[in-house]
Amino acid sequence: MLTIKQITENTEAVLRGLEKKHFKNAKETIDQVIALNNKRRSTQNELDKNLAEVNSLSRTIGQLMKEGRKEEAETARARVAELKEGNKELDAAMTQAATDMQNVLYTIPNIPYDSVPEGVGAEDNVVEKMGGMETELPKDALPHWELAKKYDLIDFDLGVKITGAGFPVYKGKGAQLQRALINFFLDEARKSGYTEIMPPTVVNAASGYGTGQLPDKEGQMYHCEVDDLYLIPTAEVPVTNIYRDVILEEKQLPIMNCAYTQCFRREAGSYGKDVRGLNRLHEFSKVELVRIDKPEHSKQSHQEMLDHVEGLLQKLELPYRILRLCGGDMSFTAALCFDFEVYSEAQKRWLEVSSVSNFDTYQANRLKCRYRNAEKKTELCHTLNGSALALPRIVAALLENNQTPEGIRIPKALVPYCGFDMID
Repeated sequence: MLTIKQITENTEAVLRGLEKKHFKNAKETIDQVIALNNKRRSTQNELDKNLAEVNSLSRTIGQLMKEGRKEEAETARARVAELKEGNKELDAAMTQAATDMQNVLYTIPNIPYDSVPEGVGAEDNVVEKMGGMETELPKDALPHWELAKKYDLIDFDLGVKITGAGFPVYKGKGAQLQRALINFFLDEARKSGYTEIMPPTVVNAASGYGTGQLPDKEGQMYHCEVDDLYLIPTAEVPVTNIYRDVILEEKQLPIMNCAYTQCFRREAGSYGKDVRGLNRLHEFSKVELVRIDKPEHSKQSHQEMLDHVEGLLQKLELPYRILRLCGGDMSFTAALCFDFEVYSEAQKRWLEVSSVSNFDTYQANRLKCRYRNAEKKTELCHTLNGSALALPRIVAALLENNQTPEGIRIPKALVPYCGFDMID
């Protein structure tokens, strides 16, 4: 959430940033926030003035009674009663203005950094780097959903029977490959200094608001209405919320956490060839990285996370590219985001497998996640997160890009985790 200081002291810069993110009615929305803030402040000032008068009058009433000036004392008492009654209305008005302002602030996206390119959608993203191994497949190469059927790795029809479309059942070596990837990603994160967390996969509304999924993505989250709980779309939500309403010491930063969870997304409105097989699921496995850092170090933290994800893709021997997302294609909460995509040789298309984002103070302001600096003053932290990695499209690319006439080859880095080097 943007801070009031950002909005009131850098209004034009905020408006330019919102324009880069293609946020509609930016001027009207920012004007509304400023008007509500002015109302809140003016009401607070009037309330403070009245409270000061109440305190002053209360001190004089006793003195007036001692001096026998009963009539003046009664007049003072009447004035105190009048002020107290008025203060109830002022307090209610101030609380309402603050609540209304907060609700409007929740609807405003984060401001992108200057390094974010202009653009409306995916076609305007900038390719920063390409890498990985080129693949040459047999002429009769199959997409992963056909390979999964051929080698009895994943049963999509059985998932439909048990739950519905988008909930596949992994079997045999398919299940082993999933578990191998999870353990590989977690071990690599641990080697890089991340502390593993095993969080709940359902969260309350406060957690959803804390990281910005609510109210922006409410329609895309599975909601358990009876208990008012939400199935998580990513481990970012529960792990980052560990630090909600927390004041950290500077020496604790950066905090580095990783977590494996199942993730749940409604993916409402998704259809067509891009949703076949593992390309777009309602439930999937993911290992997530989360960092909490001080502002001056978050740029370095972001780069270290990018290097970590790139290293994973290199070890998996997959062709990949890194995209710097344009303003119109970034998430609601991100100030800077890079996507990693792997190339599916059989499908002849790029598949997104990770987004690594710096949120600046946006999430921290919602979370009230702060740290105490060397001068003992509290400041908002920066929060960062990235997938390392999301499994479905990694599995799709591994199956498709490593198919041979003899079977599907397993990358060397995964063999110790799988216990086999070929699916045949």
